[in-house]
Amino acid sequence: MEEKKLKIPFPIIVEGKYDRLRLLTVCEARILTTDGFGIFKKNEKLALFRKLSEHTPIIILTDSDGAGKLIRSHLSGAVPPDKLIHVYIPAIKGKEKRKAQPSAAGTMGVEGMTERLLYDLLRPYEDESAVLLAKENPLCKADLYRDGLCGRDDSAARRNELARRIGLPPDMTPNALLATLRILYTYEQYKELVAPFQ
Repeated sequence: MEEKKLKIPFPIIVEGKYDRLRLLTVCEARILTTDGFGIFKKNEKLALFRKLSEHTPIIILTDSDGAGKLIRSHLSGAVPPDKLIHVYIPAIKGKEKRKAQPSAAGTMGVEGMTERLLYDLLRPYEDESAVLLAKENPLCKADLYRDGLCGRDDSAARRNELARRIGLPPDMTPNALLATLRILYTYEQYKELVAPFQ
């Protein structure tokens, strides 16, 4: 990749050292690891993440499999929600080169993503004002409800279809999808995205 590395002003939390090394190919940032499920045993790591969140928003970038969701959920319960920036990788079938077998979910993790994809995922966060703009974005849960992305029998399927079209993992909760959409898209762009559902 020819472009300069991104300079991300926020700390980024990933699962393991290979994820960290992968991100360092596309950005300069303070990248911290949970040591996989080690986060459930290491109170000092959680204490560090909480302390950091007192001073800055924190980006969470975990794998899109069950383990990644569990780690993300644990961190979400430990750090104030308004201090977390959830970034998601798409669920792409395959396995990382260094692994003999694919994951249980059969999808690649952060370390298996292309530099281009990771660059594009993190680019909105290079500018601190992007996070501030998201707080001003009027998109809210009522919009998701009105557009059938929550509150209906087929809402999960609709969210999955939208996630597939914009490169997010499946099975996102309405709140997770909302937080992500508010940073990645303006209200007008969101309306264009959901137009096919009308």
